[in-house]
Amino acid sequence: MGSDLGDFLGTRRARITPADVGLASTGLRRVPGLRREEVALLAGTSVDYYVRLEQGRERHPSAQVLDALAGALRLNPDERRHLFDLAGVTPRDRAAAVPDRVDPSLLELMDSWPDNPALVYNRAYDVLASNEIADALFGGWSFSRNLMHVVFRDPRAREFYVDWDDVARNSTAGFRVGHGRAPDDPRVRQVLVELVEMSSEFRALWSRHDARGKSLERKRFHHPEVGDLTLTMQTFDVRERPGQELVVYHAERGSSSADALRLLGTLAATQRAGE
Repeated sequence: MGSDLGDFLGTRRARITPADVGLASTGLRRVPGLRREEVALLAGTSVDYYVRLEQGRERHPSAQVLDALAGALRLNPDERRHLFDLAGVTPRDRAAAVPDRVDPSLLELMDSWPDNPALVYNRAYDVLASNEIADALFGGWSFSRNLMHVVFRDPRAREFYVDWDDVARNSTAGFRVGHGRAPDDPRVRQVLVELVEMSSEFRALWSRHDARGKSLERKRFHHPEVGDLTLTMQTFDVRERPGQELVVYHAERGSSSADALRLLGTLAATQRAGE
């Protein structure tokens, strides 16, 4: 019987070639990437022990072993943290759920950014709060206030996200990080089950075991009212509410995207005044 830890190690091993780590490639290679014995050699563990890790027969490696494996498999910082989470070495956030309440001072700050779409979401990618311009950008959340649902289940997603494939990959990798940190969170588990059942694209990406947090990123949107926008996205941990993240978008000053955001804000204000 396998394990999430074993599956993650296997997928990371498959993406690295012997040449990447300075090893000679010898004999017929039946699988892509490194052999198990090569990973064991690089990490300084026995082959039998590493095999047991991948097969799920050993689930509690030490921090020293995990550090060695992270180096051997060339894991990035997010992947390394995810590896430790899966092994249960770092503390996991096992609270029933991330608090849904967003700090009032943060809400006030978000509302002071008329030209910067901003939102707060939890590990399950439920949008807990958003300012007016973000609501306008995402179409008033008419389909869902869960970003994973928007990406994988909203029929308009592939038109809205110009680079849908990249957005889908990054969203899945970020969702896996949250799942690794709080695997018992009932809402995270619920969203995961829904996506696995309803989206073949998500199932394929989830099986890759990519784990990567959000960082500085440029996204291209096509909005039905204001056209194309290219926005830079920055993500911040909300320290007062562990598990919540703040995302803020901005357009380059003087660009057509900045003009489009201002127009979008005007349309939103006009609609609000008419209600």
